[in-house]
Amino acid sequence: MEAYEAILSRRSIRLYEPGEVSEEMVNKLLAAAMSAPSAGNQQPWEFIVIRERAKMLAIREVHPHAPMLDKAAVAIVVCGNKSREKYKNYWVLDCSAATQNVLLAAHALGLGAVWLGVYPNEERLVPISRLLGLPGEVVPLSIISIGYPAEEKPAADRFDAGRIHAEKW
Repeated sequence: MEAYEAILSRRSIRLYEPGEVSEEMVNKLLAAAMSAPSAGNQQPWEFIVIRERAKMLAIREVHPHAPMLDKAAVAIVVCGNKSREKYKNYWVLDCSAATQNVLLAAHALGLGAVWLGVYPNEERLVPISRLLGLPGEVVPLSIISIGYPAEEKPAADRFDAGRIHAEKW
């Protein structure tokens, strides 16, 4: 799949077929994540790969928008390590770019995935950090639910010329 096609056709997939996502596929997703741009090349990301069903269900208990974890083959938690910051709070932008790269790579590899926001919601941050045993300087930004898609969604044309401004507002 061409990159431009992947960008325009990627959709959030919340329903999955049974089946494992291989470690090789997960490593490809993580390589894509780590290829994201970062401010000053700080690369502040850390990733937690979750396959354990009980852990996914525990996350579901504290994240109100995570029912898809019931059937996901794997989840990747994208975290920012504040001790690697060169530029304060840019970890959020860097880890968001890494998250988007995983979503695009998953789509290009025939997987379905959806971004579940964690940061900056305190009701999610604290219990997820505890559940995953995160040190204080590591903050969970997002959880990506991944599996083989059990639903098809057509590409959505979201281009809106009314949101484009030339030179000034």
